[in-house]
Amino acid sequence: MNEISVPRPNSLDAFWMPFSDNRYFKGDTSRMLARAEGMSYFTPEGREILDGTAGLWCCNAGHGRREITEAIQRQAAILDFAPTFQLGHPIAFEAAARVAELTPEGLDRVFFTNSGSESADTALKIALAYHKARGEGTRVRLIGRERGYHGVGFGGMSVGGIGPNRKQFGALLPYVDHLPHTHGLKENLFARGQPQHGATLADALENLVALHGAETIAAVMVEPVAGSTGVLVPPVGYLQRLREICDRHGILLIFDEVITGFGRLGTHFGAERLGVTPDIMTMAKGLTNAAVPMGAVAVRNGIYDAIVDAAGPGIEFFHGYTYSGHPLAAAAAIATLELHKTEDLPGRARAIEPYWQEAVHSLRDAPNVIDTRDIGLIGGIELAPRPGKPGARATAVFRRCFDAGVLVRVTGDIVALSPPLIVERPHVDRIIGTLAEAIRAEAA
Repeated sequence: MNEISVPRPNSLDAFWMPFSDNRYFKGDTSRMLARAEGMSYFTPEGREILDGTAGLWCCNAGHGRREITEAIQRQAAILDFAPTFQLGHPIAFEAAARVAELTPEGLDRVFFTNSGSESADTALKIALAYHKARGEGTRVRLIGRERGYHGVGFGGMSVGGIGPNRKQFGALLPYVDHLPHTHGLKENLFARGQPQHGATLADALENLVALHGAETIAAVMVEPVAGSTGVLVPPVGYLQRLREICDRHGILLIFDEVITGFGRLGTHFGAERLGVTPDIMTMAKGLTNAAVPMGAVAVRNGIYDAIVDAAGPGIEFFHGYTYSGHPLAAAAAIATLELHKTEDLPGRARAIEPYWQEAVHSLRDAPNVIDTRDIGLIGGIELAPRPGKPGARATAVFRRCFDAGVLVRVTGDIVALSPPLIVERPHVDRIIGTLAEAIRAEAA
């Protein structure tokens, strides 16, 4: 393919890259992406890179979808921006209704944000406002989980449990505690789908209730499947047990569905696949196929009613963003959800899941692979770290895969895979085959 005509940066200094080794990248710029279409990215030189990560867990319908692009273009020509503070524009209401068609029954109130991070912080604030509206203002404690990821706002980061994301920033929010993560049980190694052991780890919430008092705990926030920490799939019965304990003590259960939403597990949301309905649900990424930044929080109708009905005249919930329900984002969401429906993206994920599962677990005998795991169209391949160099082996595998034309994602020494839901068998074969070669090349 011919070289792609794109502006070339004359300096890399100005852009402080997020979650990146800036010093390494700016000394070796061979991993630039300039264009995307279907299942692939393309470098400025025109080299194809098969996308094994849906961008960053978000381009579920594949790249460059004309339907989404045209919807954004049309909307930009009609209404580029309108505030939603004490005003409205029709397309935001339509987008919210489209989201509510997919959420679990009873979670029909949708608050728009601009990212998963904002969604997490919004959900936590809704939980606090709800309890205060009901006269239980002592419920101020927020419970997360070790190895959980809920974005990089102060609320989500405080409730999150990934050490490197927290250690630079001090104490963060007060009144936060954490459940243990569900990973590491030897009986669950190389599990296909949900592992069978570990449901009782949810009982740690009872210990926190005994320690702090149920009357102080507002909410528990967990990912149905922990993604950014390296694909931790919940044990059978774990989320059900967590739901039961929350109900027993009047604690709200929040699912962070930023990764698991919009078809990734073969259902609209992870809640549907895993059989547990939360009180509040966060989302982003697949909501607009990442064409325009947008997030959302869906809440149980009774939570909305409690906050609104308890308020005096005027504003009921003192929270929001300038770009909440942005017209271009709303247009992108509507077009994306139409593709989600007409192309049955969850159904496509379900149809290819057995083939995907076999492919992921075919790596179990590769050098230094100590675990493989999967659910829906997610795969995790855990590698033994190099002595004294955690993360180095997986990083080397990532670079080898990119240079061979396949994009994977690594976190620590775990390779995480999450291709667009339009993936087909030849794509799966190429992703897994390239990864296997890279793992073998980094066997030493």
